[in-house]
Amino acid sequence: MFRPPINHCRQCGTTVEHRVPDDGDTRSRAICPSCGTIHYENPLNVVGTVPYWGAEGEQVLLCKRNIEPRYGKWTLPAGFMELGESTAEGALRETIEEAGAQVEMEGLFTLLNVVRVGQVHLYYRARLLSDQFDPGHETQEARLFHETEIPWEDLAFRTVKETLERYFDDRRKGHFGVHTGDIA
Repeated sequence: MFRPPINHCRQCGTTVEHRVPDDGDTRSRAICPSCGTIHYENPLNVVGTVPYWGAEGEQVLLCKRNIEPRYGKWTLPAGFMELGESTAEGALRETIEEAGAQVEMEGLFTLLNVVRVGQVHLYYRARLLSDQFDPGHETQEARLFHETEIPWEDLAFRTVKETLERYFDDRRKGHFGVHTGDIA
């Protein structure tokens, strides 16, 4: 994980100590010697959709990134989940913000752990209600792709590639499941 360590208590500002708490925990934590607060660091949730179009879901919507990381690469609409929203609500919000797409949310499709960066990626299938898009500032272009048109070498993230491969495989089988896995 590449996040910088916690150096100061979020409660009182005192410089923290990094040690295993005395409460039976087994991991080193940032602990405030002044107020006793134990600071836990947890993975971030990335939530998004696989927006599909057509009677048989033959096309998917991808967004060309207008921000780093991976500027200019293609991705599914997704981003960090916010406090106060469910994973599905966050995925819908990101789809509207990034693609300006109107969708009907369906079930969870992939849950992928990206341990090395401390993230969990959750993608939902989402039926597009229109083929008109109004991308936000984080997106250069939002466009529909058939499987044979997907810019596989220009995808921004491995989780996107994995999710798209499973989507088109499930589509061929005529049944969509829920897929889980780890991205090394």
